[in-house]
Amino acid sequence: MIRPRPSLPPPPPTASSGITPATVSGTDLPTASGVAPVAPSPLTELCDPRLAGAGVRLLLKRDDLIHPDLPGNKWRKLRYNLTRAAELGHDTLLTFGGAYSNHLRAVAAAGARFGFRTVGVVRGEEHLPLNEVLAFAVGRGMRLTYLDRTTYRAKHTAPVVETLRERFGRFYLLPEGGSNAQAVHGCAELPGEIAVPYDVVCCPVGTGGTLAGIAAGLEPGRRALGVSVLRGGGFLTEEVTRLQTEAYGHASGNWSIALDFHSGGYARSDAALDAFVTDFTARHGLRLDRIYVAKMMRAIFTMTGDGAFPPGTVLVAVITGPMTPPPG
Repeated sequence: MIRPRPSLPPPPPTASSGITPATVSGTDLPTASGVAPVAPSPLTELCDPRLAGAGVRLLLKRDDLIHPDLPGNKWRKLRYNLTRAAELGHDTLLTFGGAYSNHLRAVAAAGARFGFRTVGVVRGEEHLPLNEVLAFAVGRGMRLTYLDRTTYRAKHTAPVVETLRERFGRFYLLPEGGSNAQAVHGCAELPGEIAVPYDVVCCPVGTGGTLAGIAAGLEPGRRALGVSVLRGGGFLTEEVTRLQTEAYGHASGNWSIALDFHSGGYARSDAALDAFVTDFTARHGLRLDRIYVAKMMRAIFTMTGDGAFPPGTVLVAVITGPMTPPPG
């Protein structure tokens, strides 16, 4: 096991008091829309005869319920990045994402709550009116700028970053998706919240930070399984290794990534995923987020049916996106 940070900073006050590490480093979260945060996130069991028949139990780690504006793994990834930005004296966060990026949305919400200016660099051309995600970000004070797709692919190179600094001044740079060493430290705290026996923690994988952190925080004898939501996600193995090495000096080796459940690629779907989501809603009265969570859940059920998990296995699935009752 790669140990998370040995000591955690104190919880923040209930109201923001300026940009200081204390205001962004605790386990308590800000409230939004009058909804109190839930931390640690709840753990519930999903009962399904297909799992029971294979002797497998599935527990849901409901990170989607952490906070309305910072759901899923967003707060875990941002927590120590916000602290680090404050420690370095930054008042501006700059990050990258597509037009429907929940990461951009979360950074805008966090910036508004904790007193950071925010800049979102969006892949592609501007389209008006803004979609719901970008409109939310602008409503929280985020300034948007756009890069053509060729330049966007070079977004972390020195020439592109320097051009952004010339335009926006000094800023704390958050990578696309928020995955860096600080994010890994935040996600490594998740296993410590699970107070019941389990064997495997499962999570969807887009940039690798969540899987890297979860695996680093596991006790010996437990494993992490990531499910790639990207077509051609083989590079993620190298990326998770890089992130763990950046955060802890070496990789943990207690994780793997399933690559065959992307359903065509990021934010894409196919007939198999559509059928799974429809059936899951009918059985359990919950709609799955198709971009991340549905692909992970389909992988879990398919792999269970294929005998990938021995009888008696207890799985924990990290719910990183919305899982809600259908309308009506």
